[in-house]
Parts: sequence; structure tokens; C-alpha cells
Amino acid sequence: MRILIAEDDFYSRKLMLAYLSVAGECDVAANGQEAWDAYLDAHDEGKPYDLICLDIMMPEMDGQEVLGKIREDEDRRQLGRYARAKILMVTALDEMKVIMSSFHSLCDGYVMKPLEKESLFAKIREIGVR
Repeated sequence: MRILIAEDDFYSRKLMLAYLSVAGECDVAANGQEAWDAYLDAHDEGKPYDLICLDIMMPEMDGQEVLGKIREDEDRRQLGRYARAKILMVTALDEMKVIMSSFHSLCDGYVMKPLEKESLFAKIREIGVR
């Protein structure tokens, strides 16, 4: 499995990398622009990500903007439902408006910070990542 972790907080990024590296090959991005660039590079290499974890609040481009761009690009590429990346939004925000906006932009799920390994993997299984 190929995984992209997009998180601007060093500690959270390191923690997610430690958790997810057992599940597959992980790349990291420290802001939204890096995440978008990594997504495009992965497709250009013919090895797209299976799972993308996007922090909602990031510099350069926030997670919701990256989410929208990814879904638009997948539509442009005419990727079917099973060929699309599974996208988890990661947030410390407990605001329903932000969470609903992410679902409107077609994320697959969300996890709340502080991250716990068991709940992260439960959510990954719930959204159908193998």
C-alpha cells in the first residue's frame, strides 16, 4: 500500500509515520502544496497513493483545498470508484461545519487529534483500505 501523510505539525507527522509505516510505503508532506505535488508525482510515476491522510489546517494550501484538487484530478483522469485514493481528513477541530465541508468535498472519513493508533487503523479498515 502507498500512503501519503500530509501534516504540518512535526510531532503529528512523525507519529502518523510511525503508525502507518507498518501498513505500507509512506511519503510525507509538511504543507498542502507539497501534498498536491506528491499526489501528482505519484500519478506521473504510475504509482498512485492508496491512502492519503490530510491535515485540515496546513499552510500553503489547506487540506480541504488539496482534497478538492485531488478529486477534480481523479475526475479528469476518469478514475473509477475503486481506483481513487481513500482520503482521511485529520483534524483537531471539533467543528461540525469543517467536517461536513470535508465530506461534501468527498473525503472518505476523518480522524480527530490526538491520534490513537487503534482508532486510526479502525477508521482505515472502515473506509475499505486493504
